Amino acid sequence: MEGSRLEKGPAPDAEWAPGKKEYAVMATLAIISLMVALDATILVSVLPALAVDLGGTATDAFWAGTSYLLSCAVCQPFIAALSDIFGRKELLVSSVFLFTLGTILCAPIAKNFPVFFVGRSIQGIGGGGIITMGQVIFADIVPLRQRPKYFSFVLGAWALGSVLGPLIGGLFVEHATWAWCFYLNFPFCAIGLVLIPIYIKLTTSKSSLMSKLSRVDWVGGLFFIGGMTSFLIGISWAGIQFAWKSAQAIAPMVVGIIAVIVSVIWEKHGAQEPFLRPSLFNSVSALATYACALFQGFILFCALYYIPFFFTAIRFKSPTNSGLDIFPVTCFLLPSSIIISLVTTRIGRYRWAIWSGWAITSVGCGLLVLMDTHTRTAIWAVILAVFGIGHGMLLTSVNIGIQAVSHVEDADRAAAMYAFMRTLGMAIGVAIGGTVFQNVMLKKLNKLGLPAAIAHDAEAYVKNLAQMDPDDPQRVATISGYLAGFRGVFWTITGAAIASFVISLIIRRYSMDKLLETKFRLKGARNPLPPSTGAPSHVYDVKRLTVGDGTRAGRA
Repeated sequence: MEGSRLEKGPAPDAEWAPGKKEYAVMATLAIISLMVALDATILVSVLPALAVDLGGTATDAFWAGTSYLLSCAVCQPFIAALSDIFGRKELLVSSVFLFTLGTILCAPIAKNFPVFFVGRSIQGIGGGGIITMGQVIFADIVPLRQRPKYFSFVLGAWALGSVLGPLIGGLFVEHATWAWCFYLNFPFCAIGLVLIPIYIKLTTSKSSLMSKLSRVDWVGGLFFIGGMTSFLIGISWAGIQFAWKSAQAIAPMVVGIIAVIVSVIWEKHGAQEPFLRPSLFNSVSALATYACALFQGFILFCALYYIPFFFTAIRFKSPTNSGLDIFPVTCFLLPSSIIISLVTTRIGRYRWAIWSGWAITSVGCGLLVLMDTHTRTAIWAVILAVFGIGHGMLLTSVNIGIQAVSHVEDADRAAAMYAFMRTLGMAIGVAIGGTVFQNVMLKKLNKLGLPAAIAHDAEAYVKNLAQMDPDDPQRVATISGYLAGFRGVFWTITGAAIASFVISLIIRRYSMDKLLETKFRLKGARNPLPPSTGAPSHVYDVKRLTVGDGTRAGRA
């Protein structure tokens, strides 16, 4: 069968192993990835207190998280392209600097929401750059077959930060102030700004600044970033600030879609050096893996935002305890991700992990729907553990699947596109989750004859519920409204997980045994690459990859 033939390739390069230089790069990327992941979720437990202190509304609190994810997503592909021109180290340092600047604006400078939003948006651009550059640099220094094993350092840091964020935020808001959620970033920023110039020493092509600026695809970047921003703003407004059918929601989405289409046409027919390579989307398998990455971010962030909120609103847990209650996800997500990384490297296959991951994640999401006010601790802990195992399997397998499907010379951009699609899914997930929660809860409250204002300010109203008598009919009815909203979100991510499982069946088999092809070489590397001529140094064919002596290695 063709699938079996494509899966087979030469044995992995037994001689490749990271040296001190490579390990130093991995450690540096893991440290700053932990910072970005913490920052993305640390405000989950803080939003009500943040809204009160800055004199904002529930909508302002919603945008405190959304503004970060929006700017984080839209700039990632363009930053990856800029790093091809200006250098990996230069873009990574710039990203950490922007993240630091945004952190300073958020705290201690911000005294109102407009300044805070500016800070979060700048943070998002920096965070997006850190995420995508981590992917790109790994694709430069580690061969694909070994990449799952060693990228687990960064994935583990990212997953740990994502899940610990709500707990740390809860501790700060209960025992200190929400500003410490941002002060926490400063040590990481300082470490990054020191370590990156020391260890991230990848060769960069020598040319004048004007020459480099002339190579930048400004037109494509403007249409793409502007279009994605407009689309995500429309998605975020719809059902929260404006009705889905309103012009205020539809117009930015339509304008955004048109702008993105224009950028795609420009990339294919007009750009001299396109920042979106058409070759990244060269097959149905590529499109399927990118869709899996988008749903992966969608589901994870819906869960990370609404599971702690569930424990706060339904079980009246403190922000700290709500963060602790999500620990079963952490305890199983990290080990399952690391195990899949090691097994994938050893056997050179990844589709089984994608399929198993989506099947287990679908079960975990479906079980979330069963949770209510009386669910015993042992039961919801098992439910969260199942969810964590499934998602941990996906963190590695989807990422590697995307790079295996891509051409060898596109591996770095494919890794960056994975990061973009996952982050885009996070932004859409928070927006759609908020819309679903609010509208399902609103519908339930209307049936119960309760005020609609409760749904519009659901986070803040939890304090009122906690002060009511447990047997108060209004409290009981309101909790049922909250429960309906949470179940709406959990059904949504269950549908997304099932759809992703079906989509993943389209992915075909591709070899992981590909030679490392890059123009960016790590100085002092243990296994230095031969000098790059700017063109592939081996012969690659779309249907049959031959390496050196003609050994078939699968699709490039």
